[in-house]
Amino acid sequence: MEYRVLGKTGLKVSAIGLGTEYLNGRSRDQVVSVVRSAIDNGVNYFDVVFAFPEFRDNLAAAFQPHRGRVLVCGHICCAVSKSGHYRLSREVKENDRLFHDLLQRLGTDHVDIVMIQMVNELTSYENVCKPGGVMDLACRLKKQGKARFIGISGHKVPAVAKTIRERAVDVAMFPVNIAWDMTPGRKEIYDVCSRRKVGLVAMKIYGGGRVLRRPERSAVTPVQCVSYALDQKGVATVVPGVRDMKELDAALAYLKAPARVRSYRKILKESQEELKGNCVYCNHCLPC
Repeated sequence: MEYRVLGKTGLKVSAIGLGTEYLNGRSRDQVVSVVRSAIDNGVNYFDVVFAFPEFRDNLAAAFQPHRGRVLVCGHICCAVSKSGHYRLSREVKENDRLFHDLLQRLGTDHVDIVMIQMVNELTSYENVCKPGGVMDLACRLKKQGKARFIGISGHKVPAVAKTIRERAVDVAMFPVNIAWDMTPGRKEIYDVCSRRKVGLVAMKIYGGGRVLRRPERSAVTPVQCVSYALDQKGVATVVPGVRDMKELDAALAYLKAPARVRSYRKILKESQEELKGNCVYCNHCLPC
């Protein structure tokens, strides 16, 4: 396994981490098998996203003998609806309660990173960062030693960049993949994280699986997706979501893949051509 420094935190994180979203709803045996196999292969960064009790208990069982070897990123703003589904919450008391529930279920007194979830819009930024809001909660948890560092996650550049510039953020989790990076402006996050020494965690490296299902032109492999994300400025670790051993192995294959297998140059060229369009010499756009 390759290890990198996670920005100003100084934490040495595995270049390939693990997103746990798709382990939700899986049996405990399957969760334990996948997580422990990841640990055995050198993975030490785990993104724990949901607040579902069974989900947390299954991860706790997997981490139990290895807590000292793993770095846990625990999310806040992620609650459970009355119907038992995911629900975004900015309510401070609820998030405080759910955070302490996570600590209790994991059998630990702290997480390494407390991640404020889904800072997507400028209105989200204002809500999160208002006096007495969840950013203040995260700062209090850090001061109390219950979280070592503070992170934010988001999908849109303006709100994520503003939070990094104006708040005491140590880590940012942001989508990084070949397809989405063609959108102008997205790489601003790489620059601002590098300037502020904010650790950058690459999520959605497969674009929710869509990047791997290109029916046209060259197929994209998990190894190429991992390679592309890790090559971007400031990225310390990628957190592919996996649901079974096959998907874990597909991501870990990057570690032993030769340069020709890791190369995404052809895919990148094709993606750029698709973004620009292809000339069919009709002359309707003249002058170009």
